[in-house]
Amino acid sequence: MGEPLVYRGGPADLDGLLPLVREFCDADRHEFDAARVTRALRPLLESDEHGQVWLLGDRGGYAVVTWGWSLESGGREALLDEIYVRERGGGHGSALLARVLTAAAEAGAAAMFLETEAHNERVRGFYARHGFDTETSIWMSRPLGSAAAVPVSD
Repeated sequence: MGEPLVYRGGPADLDGLLPLVREFCDADRHEFDAARVTRALRPLLESDEHGQVWLLGDRGGYAVVTWGWSLESGGREALLDEIYVRERGGGHGSALLARVLTAAAEAGAAAMFLETEAHNERVRGFYARHGFDTETSIWMSRPLGSAAAVPVSD
């Protein structure tokens, strides 16, 4: 059997993609909110402005890459927001990741970043085998908007 088909997702792929995102959320212990996910996927499936969605043919898998901009990277950088492959161990994830890395470079990204859950050592090994290094910086986040207002103290 040859390389799996990896192709760029478009608007017609949304309905087939949502069940895969639900599987990813279950596997990675995240809440799945179909309305939120749909709202986030639509622009990515419609154009390159915010990023790209890649699908793994009939194998059941996808990757989402979003664009950022950084002085440290010298401009555009890519964030591998999600990658999920239903059937592991057959080289399908490697094929998907290789295509995503190539596409990001072709889109002008200087670097690709990703984050993993602390409990997922297996996936960090996968990324290390594909040239990703663990960094010493620590990501922090907080919600934005009126409901997320937090008093600032000195």
